[in-house]
Amino acid sequence: MKAEDVRFWQFLEGTKQFIIPVFQRDYRWKDGQCEQLWEDILRVGRDANRSNHFMGSVVHIAEGESGAALPRWLVIDGQQRLTTLMLLLIALRDHFSATGTEGHEVTASAITERFLINRHNRDEGRRKLLLRRRDDETLHWLLNRELNDQHVPEGLSARVYENYLDFRERLEKVDINVLFDGFKKLDVVEVKLKHGEDDPQLIFESLNSTGLDLNPGDLVRNYVLMREREEEQTRLYNTYWQPIENDFGGDYESHFDTFLNHYLVLHTGQTKPIKADEVYPRFKVHFQEMLLEGTVDKELERVKRFARYYVRFMLGKEADAVLKPRMEDVKILVAVAAPVVMRLYDLYEQQAITKAEFEEALVLLESYLFRRLVGGEQTRGLGSIMSVVANSLTRDRPLVRFKVALARRGHGQRFPNDVEFEQALLANSHYGNRYLSILLERLEDQGSQERSNMSDYTIEHVLPQNPALRPEWKAMLGERWKDIQNEWIHRLGNLTLTGYNSTYSDKPFEVKKTCEGGFNESPLRLNQYIGKQNKWTVHEMEERGKQLAAKALLEWPPLKVDTGDVKRIELEELEQRTARYSRSTLEMGEVTAELFDAMRDAVLALGENIREVYHRRSTTFHVLDPFLEIIPRSRRLTILFDLDFEELDDPSGKAQNTNDWSFVTLAQTSGGVIFSLDDLDDVAHAAYIAKQAYAKAMN
Repeated sequence: MKAEDVRFWQFLEGTKQFIIPVFQRDYRWKDGQCEQLWEDILRVGRDANRSNHFMGSVVHIAEGESGAALPRWLVIDGQQRLTTLMLLLIALRDHFSATGTEGHEVTASAITERFLINRHNRDEGRRKLLLRRRDDETLHWLLNRELNDQHVPEGLSARVYENYLDFRERLEKVDINVLFDGFKKLDVVEVKLKHGEDDPQLIFESLNSTGLDLNPGDLVRNYVLMREREEEQTRLYNTYWQPIENDFGGDYESHFDTFLNHYLVLHTGQTKPIKADEVYPRFKVHFQEMLLEGTVDKELERVKRFARYYVRFMLGKEADAVLKPRMEDVKILVAVAAPVVMRLYDLYEQQAITKAEFEEALVLLESYLFRRLVGGEQTRGLGSIMSVVANSLTRDRPLVRFKVALARRGHGQRFPNDVEFEQALLANSHYGNRYLSILLERLEDQGSQERSNMSDYTIEHVLPQNPALRPEWKAMLGERWKDIQNEWIHRLGNLTLTGYNSTYSDKPFEVKKTCEGGFNESPLRLNQYIGKQNKWTVHEMEERGKQLAAKALLEWPPLKVDTGDVKRIELEELEQRTARYSRSTLEMGEVTAELFDAMRDAVLALGENIREVYHRRSTTFHVLDPFLEIIPRSRRLTILFDLDFEELDDPSGKAQNTNDWSFVTLAQTSGGVIFSLDDLDDVAHAAYIAKQAYAKAMN
């Protein structure tokens, strides 16, 4: 590495070319950064006592072999400042071309030949600075256009062009000599890196840039591509990263970092979302691990694939007419469901689930989220729940695993059942909750092929919420009108959608029915029951609430999952957690080992569906639930059976009731029967009890 403090104008002079690599972000400086640079230049230009102004560093590395006729440098850091100053120089050149250079020490042609082009080169080698994509097309056009040409091509980089125009406007109002004096005093630290000696990525990360902070997405792209030579950078960028940027479109900056977070949750087994400042370090570790198993192309292909899923879900770009509304239903509730939807989408594209199964999973996911919202459950921690659910899905029966993952949520995270959901619908106050419009609109559309446009309708209280009720309402409700109003105004039975003028909201019930756009002529199914009533009291509100709740139970269905599937998956997970243990890891003396092997053989002989799970100090035997556990002791075994002692058939009389024990040391289970085996002759007695425990487990 070679670092040198140089004047910026000297840095530009001579035959050379600076290239912004494909891994760098687009030009992003906005008015604030340009304004600061402009003021810095003017300030040092006005101050005769100041000899320089340091504006940061430009770090670059040779693009090809040294000694080339045209030295080409890949810019690692400093591209935003470098590009902005080149725009200022083009603007200054054009200002001179338009106004003349009399009284100035520099001319338009001098600016062009000294700072903007390599005059002895042609084509791509002529320009001193090459940017990325639209930025470069715009810079090329600005550099070569005729000044009196008023035609502005389509597709220009707005940021490049607008900053150029801003400098042109500023130049009309400033002393050019002062500005150019300031420009000549600008200093940069030019840092030249050497291939094979310096690691551009490490240097890039350690730089404390004075420009725009890089977000995790920028850092990840730079990390992946900066490792390669320019040709390979370009290939990888064009093959993978550019399609990703195109998929995100204008939402790339605001969404890509969030996508990376979800991507890492899915591919590193995280059980909760990752903090923003941990995304880049986590990705580097993940990327290195992936390279041990495959190639850069393989990992980037996967990133591109999952980015496509994210865009279809979060940015509403799903084209399938069946899946699109289901995804919208989930997204409108919570964005943190993205990892689950992305995982399901990948399984769908791999044909591990059908479209019908994908749709069913989305419906259940929305139902889980919506039922919890209506029930007033906390949304805090949903990110962790979604991470756990997403990482539980595999190609082996993914829909079953999805249902089981939801069914296994513990207290405070449960899938509300029909009784709980109905009770919340009927008894809770819903007005003011963000789910209410969704609830009413979906109930209105239930049974329709397409969703209605409800933008012209507003949420309305049939019984007004105004505490100053009109006399007609008080008479209808009776002496307890105040208590009834307080208790019922925000309940489901009293809430609807209307298109009539809000000035009718406090009117008597009969007026609200018969006014223009009132309940009697409302086209909404939600209002059919209301329009048929002659009065509006507790009875009517209660009846309508029950009707709507019954429809809601169909719209947001319950979770139905086979208990056997839950136990089967729990057993699989137990086996995975204990895979490091085996017969050889159990510490047993010779006598105990002989007893263990004899008892183990007797248990396994009971049925081919028995699965044994080794733990650190014991072994459990399962069908789905554990029915027997063997705990090796010194010269004996403690055996626990999942049986009720009162129902036990034990001719040997050696079994005991575990209720007589305060606890059983090292036990993983809590069987009702305990047997101490210290003699091979008693294996048959223990096996007889094991047969009973196995029969119970099978039933």
